[in-house]
Amino acid sequence: MAPRLQLEKAAWRWAETVRPEEVSQEHIETAYRIWLEPCIRGVCRRNCKGNPNCLVGIGEHIWLGEIDENSFHNIDDPNCERRKKNSFVGLTNLGATCYVNTFLQVWFLNLELRQALYLCPSTCSDYMMGDGIQEEKDYEPQTICEHLQYLFALLQNSNRRYIDPSGFVKALGLDTGQQQDAQEFSKLFMSLLEDTLSKQKNPDVRNIVQQQFCGEYAYVTVCNQCGRESKLLSKFYELELNIQGHKQLTDCISEFLKEEKLEGDNRYFCENCQSKQNATRKIRLLSLPCTLNLQLMRFVFDRQTGHKKKLNTYIGFSEILDMEPYVEHKAEPSKSQTRKPKCGKGTHCSRNAYMLVYRLQAQERPNTTIQVPAFLQELVDRDNSKFEEWCIEMAEMRKQSVDKGKAKHEEVKELYQRLPAGAEPYEFVSLEWLQKWLDESTPTKPIDNHACLCSHDKLHPDKISIMKRISEYAADIFYSRYGGGPRLTVKALCKECVVERCRVLRLKNQLNEDYKTVNNLLKATVKGSDGFWVGKSSLRSWRQLALEQLDEQDGDADQSSGKMNGNTLNKDESKEERKEEEEELNFNEDILCPHGELCISENERRLVSKEAWSKLQQYFPKAPEFPSYKECCSQCKILEREGEENEALHKMIANEQKTSLPNLFQDKNRPCLSNWPEDTDVLYIVSQFFVEEWRKFVRKPTRCSPVSSVGNSALLCPHGGLMFTFASMTKEDSKLIALIWPSEWQMIQKLFVVDHVIKIMRTEGGDANLSETQYISEPKLCPECREGLLCQQQRDLREYTQATIYVHKVVDNKKVMKDSAPELNVSSSETEEDKEETKPDGEKDPDFNQSNGGTKRQKISHQNYIAYQKQVIRRSMRHRKVRGEKALLVSANQTLKELKIQIMHAFSVAPFDQNLSIDGKILSDDCATLGTLGVIPESVILLKADEPIADYAAMDDVMQVCMPEEGFKGTGLLGH
Repeated sequence: MAPRLQLEKAAWRWAETVRPEEVSQEHIETAYRIWLEPCIRGVCRRNCKGNPNCLVGIGEHIWLGEIDENSFHNIDDPNCERRKKNSFVGLTNLGATCYVNTFLQVWFLNLELRQALYLCPSTCSDYMMGDGIQEEKDYEPQTICEHLQYLFALLQNSNRRYIDPSGFVKALGLDTGQQQDAQEFSKLFMSLLEDTLSKQKNPDVRNIVQQQFCGEYAYVTVCNQCGRESKLLSKFYELELNIQGHKQLTDCISEFLKEEKLEGDNRYFCENCQSKQNATRKIRLLSLPCTLNLQLMRFVFDRQTGHKKKLNTYIGFSEILDMEPYVEHKAEPSKSQTRKPKCGKGTHCSRNAYMLVYRLQAQERPNTTIQVPAFLQELVDRDNSKFEEWCIEMAEMRKQSVDKGKAKHEEVKELYQRLPAGAEPYEFVSLEWLQKWLDESTPTKPIDNHACLCSHDKLHPDKISIMKRISEYAADIFYSRYGGGPRLTVKALCKECVVERCRVLRLKNQLNEDYKTVNNLLKATVKGSDGFWVGKSSLRSWRQLALEQLDEQDGDADQSSGKMNGNTLNKDESKEERKEEEEELNFNEDILCPHGELCISENERRLVSKEAWSKLQQYFPKAPEFPSYKECCSQCKILEREGEENEALHKMIANEQKTSLPNLFQDKNRPCLSNWPEDTDVLYIVSQFFVEEWRKFVRKPTRCSPVSSVGNSALLCPHGGLMFTFASMTKEDSKLIALIWPSEWQMIQKLFVVDHVIKIMRTEGGDANLSETQYISEPKLCPECREGLLCQQQRDLREYTQATIYVHKVVDNKKVMKDSAPELNVSSSETEEDKEETKPDGEKDPDFNQSNGGTKRQKISHQNYIAYQKQVIRRSMRHRKVRGEKALLVSANQTLKELKIQIMHAFSVAPFDQNLSIDGKILSDDCATLGTLGVIPESVILLKADEPIADYAAMDDVMQVCMPEEGFKGTGLLGH
C-alpha cells in the first residue's frame, strides 16, 4: 500500500469504532493529521503530500546556503552584444535568409563596391533637419542603394555584435521563411544593382558592377578543313561549373573550357569553305574580372520527380587559384578521385559549397580605411547611442533583479526556519502558494485558500494533502506582506465534515455485509403479494449506486471550492456536469415510464421479497416504491394500443396506395417528354422527391411516416411560376421531376392533398405557318427566376471545397487502368435510392405538408428551392468510379499548377509532362483556378503524358529537395 493511502487509513481508523455523535476534538485533529511528525531535511528527499507538517522539498533548497548573483536574473550581460575590438559585425538570420547574409558580407568586403555605393546620392537630406537628424523619426531607406549604404555603414562602424537586415530583406519582398537558390539570388540582385547604378552620373559609380564582376570570353569555332576560326564575344558575371563526376575545382574549370567536336548531323557551316565541315568549338577566356564568382552547380533537375536534386559531392579548392593557364587555354588535366580529397595547407574540401569568390591579386587595393559619409556616420552614431542606452537599461534591470533576489534570499532564510508550527498556535496554508513563494521565476501573489474549503466554509479534511501547517508567526508575516485569505486557524477544522465522513465510513463497512445479505435474499422465490418491483438494471448496480450516493456530499464539497490561487473553475462546465448527473437514473427509476408510473414492460423488472426491499430502502430511502399489486401506467397502455393500431393503419394505407398506383410504385410504363405518348395530350408533374419518399413509405410502412401531401411548391418560384423549360425537363432537369399519367393523377388527387397542379399540354398549331406541335405548361415558366436559378447553380459548381474529381491517363487516345499509386478517394458505388432513410415518428419533411389540413400553399423561398436543387443535383451528376481510376480531392480556388502536383504524386508524371483536358478543352493556364477552368465536382480529366526521350544518368550521393520551388516570383528582384 502506498504511504499516502496508509496515512489516509491511519487518520480515519478511529471511525470504525466511534459513532458519529461521539466524535471529539481529538478525533478531528487526528483526521487532519496534526499528530504526524515533521520531516527532517537530508532524511526526507521529497515532500510528503500526505503529511501537512512536512516542509521539505517544496523549493527551499535553492535559497539555503550561498547563492550566485546570476541566479537572481535571466538577463544576459549586455556587453555580450557588443562588438569586440578588430572584429567584424554579423547579420541576424531572419529564418531562412542565410543566403542573403552571405552575399551581403561578400559585397561589403569588396572595398571598391562599398566605396562606390557610399558615393551614391541619397534622399537622406529629406530626413535631415537643421543641424542634425530628426530625433522623433526613424530613418527608412527608400531605395536598394540606400539600404546597402546603411547596412554597409553599420557593418563598418556599428558597436553592435550583429545587426538586423530585415529592412533590406523586406524592401526586396523576400519570404524570410523560404530557403531560396543562392546562385539565382546573386544573379538577379547583381542585375538589379547594375540597372539601378546605370542611372548615376559618376562613372566610378555607374560602371562599378562591370568593373568588379564582369569578365569576357569568346565562343571559338575552328573549321577542321581550312582552319578558319570564328569568334562570338560574350560578357559574364560568373562561371557556372558542372561538378558532377569531379573532385577538384580545376577539373570543373577544365570541363567548362574543353573542346566540343562538331561532327555528323552537328557539323559546322564554314563561311570560308561554303559547306558543312567537321569542326571544334570551345570557350576561350579573354579577360577575368577583379572579383571572380564561380558557381558550383550543385542542383540539377530530375524529370522523373519534377524536383531539384542536390549533389553532395566533395570538391577540393585552394585559397589561391592560378587562372593564367586557363586564360591562355592550356587546360590542366587532373585524375578524378572517388573519395574525399586530401586537403593540405591553403586548400579546402567541401560537399556543401555552392559559390567560390576569388579576388584578383594583381589589382591595387584601395585604402582599407574607407571613410563613411557624414550623413551615414550620423545615422550609425545614433544607432550606437540607442545601443548604449539599451546596454545601460539592461544593466540596471540586472542590478534591480539582483537586489530583489538578495532581499528574497534573506526573507526565505529567516522565515523558512520559523515555518514549522510545533506545539505553538498554527495555521494552514496552500502548498501550491508556498511553492510559488519559493519559486524565483514567478512573482508571489496573494494567498488564496478558497480551493480547500468545504461546503461549511471551513478546511475540508480531504484537502489536507495539498495544505501545510505552519506557525502563526510565519502566517502573520505572510498575510501582512502578500495579503489574501481566508486564514485557516484551528477553528477552521470542520467538525461537520468529520462527523459526516465517520457516518459514511461506517455505512461503507456495513454495505459489504448488506450486499451479501441482499444477494442471498434475491435467490429466494417471492410468493403471494408481499413482493416489490425493482428494475433489473438497478439490481445489477445497486452497490455502486450506494457507494456513489455515500460519496456524493464529499463530491459536492470538492466542487464548492471556487478557485486555487487565481485558477477559477469553469461555470459552464460545472453546469454541464450537474446536468449530466441529474439526467442519470437513480435507483429504481429505470422502471419509471414517462408519466412517472410503473412501466408496462415486465422484461425490465423483477419481484423481490419484502426483506430485500427493506435493506435496499436503507440506502435509497427516496427510491420509487412499487408493490407487486401496483398496476402499470394506464396512459402507457393506451399509447401501446394506439401504436399497434397506427402500424396496422399504415400497412393498410400503404397497401391501398400501392394497389392504386402500381406502375408508379414499380417505376414501369412511365411517360417521357422526349417521346410524347400518342394516347394523351396532357401529362402531370410532381417532384421526384415526393415519389421517392412515397415509395419508401410503401416499402416499409411501419418504419416511415405516411406521405399525405404532394408538395409541388418546391418546383415553383416565389411568384408561382414554373422553374423548368420543356427542353430542360427532357434533359438535365428530368431527374428532378416525375411525369404522371392523367389516370394516375386522378388517383393521386384522391389519395393525397395537392397544393399546386402542374401539367404539360400538347397542342397542334392552328395557323398554317404554325403547323408544328407546341407544348404549354401550366403554370407558365418564370424567365427571371429560371435565369437566377441557372446562375446560382453555376456559382455553386465553382465555389466548392474538398470535392472529388477523377483523372484518367490516356495513351493513344485510350483510357489506361494503371495499377501504381494508391487511390486517394473513391465514390460510393451504392446509389442514393438503395439507402433507406428512416424518419422518426412525427418528423416532417420541410418541403411537404404532412398535416391533414387544407390545401394552404406553403411559402417556399427561392433559397429553399435552391437547397432542394443541390440535393438532387448531387444525386444526378454522381460519377461512377471505375477500376483503376484515380480520384482526387480538390477545391474551386485551387490552381491548375497545384492540381498537377497532385497528379504527379498519383501517376508519377512530372507537371511539365502533363497534358490535361476536360470535355475536349485543353487545360494550359497553370495560374488559373479550377473553378474558372470549368472543373466541377465529379468531373473527369484526361491526362496524356509526354514521356521523356532520355533518362538522366545515375547520380551518386543524391539528396532530394522535397518541395517544388516558386523561386523569386513576386519579389523586388524581378521588378515587382
